[in-house]
Amino acid sequence: MSYESIRADLVAQHALLVRYGLVVWTGGNVSARVPGEDRFVIKPSGVDYDDLTAADMIVCDLDGNVVEGEHAPSSDVASHAYVYREMAHVGGVVHTHSTYATAWAARGEAVPCVITGQADEFGGEIPVGPFAIIGDDAIGRGIVATLTGHRSRAVLMQNHGVFTIGKNARDAVKAAVQAEDCARTVHISRQLGEPIPIPQDRIDALFDRYQNVYGQTPQGELA
Repeated sequence: MSYESIRADLVAQHALLVRYGLVVWTGGNVSARVPGEDRFVIKPSGVDYDDLTAADMIVCDLDGNVVEGEHAPSSDVASHAYVYREMAHVGGVVHTHSTYATAWAARGEAVPCVITGQADEFGGEIPVGPFAIIGDDAIGRGIVATLTGHRSRAVLMQNHGVFTIGKNARDAVKAAVQAEDCARTVHISRQLGEPIPIPQDRIDALFDRYQNVYGQTPQGELA
């Protein structure tokens, strides 16, 4: 992907955060790794979503230093940079303060896997990461420590909000949308009574099928 196409795609992915009600005002951000380079592209700090253009997106190196762009990058830039340095398979990172998932984060409580959709998408609970202050890579270190070896692509950073990772920016946005939906559904379920647990072997089977069978067969491959 060219820098131009990555920038344009990030505008579209930020619009999805607004469409799905995951952000308010200028909070939240999406970033994307530049394939084959030690760089990533991220939203500028404090710019209204309605005003975002491809030209506004900031190119940074994997230490979080600005390489190209007229604005200051997101205040979460150091955390995104740390994730890209430490998790080579990650191509996109998203941060939101979506209401229900952040409410679980404020309690320091993982979202338990009691619905099949969560088993499909996350393969178990959505875990809680440590409390960390924005400004350096402390949040990034917490994200990596929590998600390394974990099936979940979403982490609830305690008292803060949600971070998700993906193979690209859109995949990370999907994880953010799904994390909020699971957090909302499980919260409502708990208002009605104690949710019924899903046995681990069923969670494993659901996750395997969704990740490896669900969806369309790529062109050129046999079903």
